[in-house]
Amino acid sequence: MVNKRRIFIQNTGIIAATAAFSPNVLLSATRPAKEKLGVALVGLGYYSKDLLAPALQLTKNCELRGIVTGSPDKIPAWKANYGIKDKNIYDYQNFDDIANNPDIDVVYVVLPPSMHAEYTIRAAKAGKHVWCEKPMAPSVAECEAMIKACKDNKVKLAIGYRCQHDPNIQAYMKVGNDRPFGKVKMISSAAGYFDGRTDHWKQSKAMGGGAMGDMGVYALQGARLATGEEPISVLAQASTTRPKIYHEVEETMMFQLEFPSGALAACHTSFGINMNHLHITYENGWLKMQPHSSYSGNNGSMSNGTIINFPIPNQQAKQMDEDAHAILNNMDLIAPGEEGLRDIVVVESIYKSAAQQCAIMI
Repeated sequence: MVNKRRIFIQNTGIIAATAAFSPNVLLSATRPAKEKLGVALVGLGYYSKDLLAPALQLTKNCELRGIVTGSPDKIPAWKANYGIKDKNIYDYQNFDDIANNPDIDVVYVVLPPSMHAEYTIRAAKAGKHVWCEKPMAPSVAECEAMIKACKDNKVKLAIGYRCQHDPNIQAYMKVGNDRPFGKVKMISSAAGYFDGRTDHWKQSKAMGGGAMGDMGVYALQGARLATGEEPISVLAQASTTRPKIYHEVEETMMFQLEFPSGALAACHTSFGINMNHLHITYENGWLKMQPHSSYSGNNGSMSNGTIINFPIPNQQAKQMDEDAHAILNNMDLIAPGEEGLRDIVVVESIYKSAAQQCAIMI
């Protein structure tokens, strides 16, 4: 039976030191060990301003030290609110100069998805660890290039999957692994909200918009994490109720997944419907999460009466603190670049299925 009072988070050990010397390795070897990592936020939109920057004030292992922005008018407020030094402020043209700044250890890419690969690769070449918001990138090829750049430059790459740091999500992952109710048979997973904006990057194909990459990865991960498996086939359908707004990308995506064990999943995501739930049916029981990917906290219950309710003061702070801890101690990340890639492999197949209007093997 799952112990509702304790969730064990597995860290898979220390990664061995690797490979030949590089300028970045030699430079880091001469620096004293740090107690905190300096973080620079790239892109100062809503998620950086309202969520990440305040969360960084709550962390123990990292702190906000730099910003990268193409909007000079935003700089005074960030300097006043967070004491950002002039030498730690960059724009997109001089971004590469961050390589010479020992105050910055981590670059957090918080840009539209179409820009994720470029700035992840540039940050890696500058010798900085990278945290990248989801979706990792619009294509598998870009994800692979991001992973390679970070490996080649001996820096770590984490994807901003805050939910994988949430003990409530880890609880249903543990149920799938331990199988107290037997194997997973059916999953219903949904994540969406009504977006009233009419001119945003999420509605632009060129910028990596669309419901599937944004909210859809929550619905997809609900199924992937519940089974502990990768899907082998998908059948998808894209739609919109507001074609004047969603004429380049989908407003809603429905997709069915099949897993190697025989488990099936019905998943929904949308910018036109408020929904946030996960329902897992096992051979001998069930587990429900509602919500399962909310900023305000996730909780659920099981058929045996177990309640899943682990309060988290701040999800983003927990995510960044755990990623910083992994970097400081040279440990595996909870959601490395490879995890982001696994999602995009499926996302590409979902779009292919929707376009061809048939099931696709993944």
